[in-house]
Formats: sequence, C-alpha cells, structure tokens
Amino acid sequence: MKQKSNLVITISRELGSGGAYIGQQLAQKLNMYYADHEIITKAAEQLSAVVEDVASQDEKTETFWKSFWLYSGASPDAYMPAPRKFAPTSFDVFNAEADVIKRIAKDRSSVIIGRCGFHILRDHPNCISIFLHGDADFRAKRIQELYHISKAEADKMIAQSDKERTHYINTFTGKKWSDAKLYDLCIDTSKIGVDKSADLILKYLILA
Repeated sequence: MKQKSNLVITISRELGSGGAYIGQQLAQKLNMYYADHEIITKAAEQLSAVVEDVASQDEKTETFWKSFWLYSGASPDAYMPAPRKFAPTSFDVFNAEADVIKRIAKDRSSVIIGRCGFHILRDHPNCISIFLHGDADFRAKRIQELYHISKAEADKMIAQSDKERTHYINTFTGKKWSDAKLYDLCIDTSKIGVDKSADLILKYLILA
C-alpha cells in the first residue's frame, strides 16, 4: 500500500448493496475519516444554502427542461414557477461537493461515499476506488429491513435510485456508472455478504 499521501477509499454503490455499512467498517478498522452526509453539510455551508436544499439535489440532476430554461435564460411559452433564489442547482451542488471531497482527501485519510468520488479523485496519488453491487432480491431485502417497508416499496426505491445515480454520474463524468474499468475493485456483495466484502477490501489494501 502506498504511503506517500493520504489513503483515500471511494465507494460507489448501488442502493442496498451495503455501501454505508462497509464504508463505516473500513473507516473504523483503518482509523480513517468517514465522509458521507457531512459532505452535504459542508457543501451547504460553502453555498450559503439550506442543508435540505442541498440534500434534495445530492446525487441527482435537474430535469432536462428545468435545466434548459434555467441556463439558457429563455422564457417558456407556458408558465413555470420561478425557482427559489437561494436553492442551488444540481450543478452548484456537484461543484461544491467536489470541492469538499478534494479538501477532505488532502487533509486526511478518508473513506468517501458516492458523489462521483472515483472521478473527482482520479488524479489523487493514493486513491482506491471501489464499486459495490448486488442482485435485486438481496438489495431489496436489506432495504426492507433498514426502512421497514414492503418488498414493492423497496423495489421502487431501488429502481428510482439506480435511475437517478446512473443519470447523475453520466451527466457529471461522461462515464457509465457500472463500467468496471472505472474502479480498482468491484464486489458483488450479494455473493459473499457485506461483512466478508469489508474483509475482502481490507485484504486487497494490503496488496495494493
């Protein structure tokens, strides 16, 4: 494992694949900083925005027409309610979160969850990028247990999350989210479980 600069682990994950749990396990066992929701808080501070407004755009994109009218300055024929003046766009949020992620990586060894971290830190000299995925039933079961919802509701959450994250990553990186070539290590957590996946990553770090 390289030691010349802070070690940073970025975790891209499908909803329900155990990304947050595995990230927390790695941070605890490696004595590293865990960065997830705090990225939203710090981005909100940077934008002088309400945290809820930033969270609503976190790992999401504006709809096409909303973005078109917002950035072109054109006026649509049909009436559209004016957006809140202080509510940041998804582009604002991405740029602010990217700045936060870069500062965290510069300041300390960290585990960073989502938000295109694999792309933002692609030039970091000691970054390990990981992609976690799993089959639909495994993911749905974990979501059901975490949020105490039905299988149908879990399936809907997963479908929506996959759609939003796919579009978000393609919009801001120009890359396909599930392309294994983007990552150092890809793990199907439904095959070996979340705990063994964390152990596998720890073993990989010894060799990296």
